[in-house]
Amino acid sequence: MAVIHYDQPASELLHRLKYSGDTTVLPGLAKIIATVQIPEIPQSAIIIPVPLYRERLRKRGLNQAVLLSRIFFPTRIKDIRTDLLQRVRDTPPQTSLDGIARRKNLQSAFIVPENNLLRGRSVCLVDDVFTTGTTVAECSKTLLDKGAEEIQVLTFARVTANR
Repeated sequence: MAVIHYDQPASELLHRLKYSGDTTVLPGLAKIIATVQIPEIPQSAIIIPVPLYRERLRKRGLNQAVLLSRIFFPTRIKDIRTDLLQRVRDTPPQTSLDGIARRKNLQSAFIVPENNLLRGRSVCLVDDVFTTGTTVAECSKTLLDKGAEEIQVLTFARVTANR
């Protein structure tokens, strides 16, 4: 599920957060999120923000998916886990690639450290923008391969094709 279509003002707010580290946009994002009904996820579900590669995280100073997770689930901060899915390859940003290149770009980019915390659990995977679905598909595949039972995807915005 996506909260909003990826157009103004959502695209500008996300761009400022992601590329300028402008956290002053968070209240605006929260206001937009407050206008929609977020689907219920089981109380036992683990909330996993899509991870950034460590160098990209260091350069940006924040992971927008983590911040959005906190806005989506303010009463479940303890359920937001940034240690269960890791991005282990530095890949070019997906925004510069077409669909085929996006899929190749993210192959084997994510891992789940060896543990059994996912076995039989529901996961809510959170990201900022759903474009082709490649990122969440690769993350979901990795999580399911390590025992997650069900993956729900929640994004702030979704790119829609012009018809």
